[in-house]
Amino acid sequence: MNAEYERALGRNIRALRRKKGFSQEQLAAHLQLRGCDVTRSALAKMEVGQRHIYPDELRALRDILAVPYEELFV
Repeated sequence: MNAEYERALGRNIRALRRKKGFSQEQLAAHLQLRGCDVTRSALAKMEVGQRHIYPDELRALRDILAVPYEELFV
């Protein structure tokens, strides 16, 4: 994936997480409950574009944050 695109996706995830009032720890816990192996540290790396985001993680993020895919990729 393009590095700038990954950073933009991460910024969107961070903004949506904050808008919903989740800490990184809370969002990581929700992801883990949905079977995604995401720690708080891994989530922090996602948010700055240093870790790839897998399709199952995107789906879980969409569901947890209650947004359409388009909003993740804006």
